[in-house]
Amino acid sequence: MKPVLSVIVPTLNAAQVLPATLSSLTELPESEIIVVDGGSSDSTVRIASEYGATVLSAKSGRGTQLAAGADAAKCEWFLFLHADTVLEPGWPQRVQEFIRTANSTMSAAYFRFALDHDSPQAQRLEKIVAWRCRRFGLPYGDQGLLIHRDLYRSAGGYSPVPLMEDVDFIRRLRRKTGRQGLQCLPARAVTGSERYRRDGYLLRSSRNLLCLTAYWLGVPTQFIARLYG
Repeated sequence: MKPVLSVIVPTLNAAQVLPATLSSLTELPESEIIVVDGGSSDSTVRIASEYGATVLSAKSGRGTQLAAGADAAKCEWFLFLHADTVLEPGWPQRVQEFIRTANSTMSAAYFRFALDHDSPQAQRLEKIVAWRCRRFGLPYGDQGLLIHRDLYRSAGGYSPVPLMEDVDFIRRLRRKTGRQGLQCLPARAVTGSERYRRDGYLLRSSRNLLCLTAYWLGVPTQFIARLYG
């Protein structure tokens, strides 16, 4: 059966989180999984191969890796997904419902943000992200992005920037389609909370907001990447 969806996953030393992500993708057998590795020194590449993914190598950097995956993808529809993001059961139905809607090729979709932790801090952050998406139409890369290949290309694709590649692309996509060109799918993309619990929810969220503000003020992404660490 011809694949209907190319799922593109950038990786860098993702051996601990990648199995759960790839396992969630097996719910849609009619998909092409492309793992674009940025030079992992752990067992990431082996794990990806064991799950039947097509493994590519690219210069480290999500923007560069995502663009390389899109260039190699064979399907009409792309789903860009982070290596530590697990789609909840039933996600293929939501994707197929979106694809079948009228004019879906002229819009893109993302998943609801969720963390794999049920602390009050995690729940608060999930609500903040939902508000950000409703108010500003600005999903991040950890929410996935479903888009037709023609719209992806006409919006310019991902740029090889060291950071903010998701915001950069969404910004160009919104210029082309408007706010209505981005839709939230009724399914969750569950992302690992380890970094938030390690750094502290307030500190990491504040740093993310600082980086976003710097981006909108025109600060070069090379500097923002150093600020992000």
